[in-house]
Amino acid sequence: MTQTEGELEQKLIERLTGLGYEPVTLRNAEDLKANLKTQLEKHNGITLSNTEFKSILNHLDKGNVFDRAKRLRDKMELNCDDGTTFYLEFLNTEHWCQNQYQVTNQVTQQGNYKNRYDVTLLINGLPLVQIELKRRGLELKEAFNQINRYQRHSYGADNGLFQYVQIFVISNGVNTRYYANNRKQEFKQTFYWADQENNLITQLEDFADSFLEKCHKSTDRLS
Repeated sequence: MTQTEGELEQKLIERLTGLGYEPVTLRNAEDLKANLKTQLEKHNGITLSNTEFKSILNHLDKGNVFDRAKRLRDKMELNCDDGTTFYLEFLNTEHWCQNQYQVTNQVTQQGNYKNRYDVTLLINGLPLVQIELKRRGLELKEAFNQINRYQRHSYGADNGLFQYVQIFVISNGVNTRYYANNRKQEFKQTFYWADQENNLITQLEDFADSFLEKCHKSTDRLS
């Protein structure tokens, strides 16, 4: 039986929730930023004022994709309202299970055009994995081209938080590939994931279990 894109999306979210991702509803950029503040507070054991959080957003909204990937690994020297300094961590790259993992879908971003993204994985509130789905039978290149449009039209809007996406996943349920975020990406740079015996993992749910499991070493690809 052919699954619709919406059915594929919901089954993936259910799978990821079973893997320990917290489902969260984020409809727009304001929701995304409010959630980022909450998750950074939780991860760092700190309460941020609006002024301090604005400083964090300004710190994050700089540079190209490479610069942002590097920034994820570094701590930010945050000048707090009370005159003290706090070293804010965006990612725990040594102990991945100690990060905060969430899954959301249908986030709308308004840039040159309004775009709505299928499934987004967030770590400590930052969108780091974007999954674009097409119904079974459609070519994966359609999903690949759609992500390219998102990058051109809306990823840079609202503090450019979606420019922190490190990995893209494209799938029609039975055929699944991944690739790293870069501005000169081509479809030939997309890859299949494989198990230890080098058997390709193409089914989306199997891919999620292996590649997207939050404490698996494959997650080190985000660092």
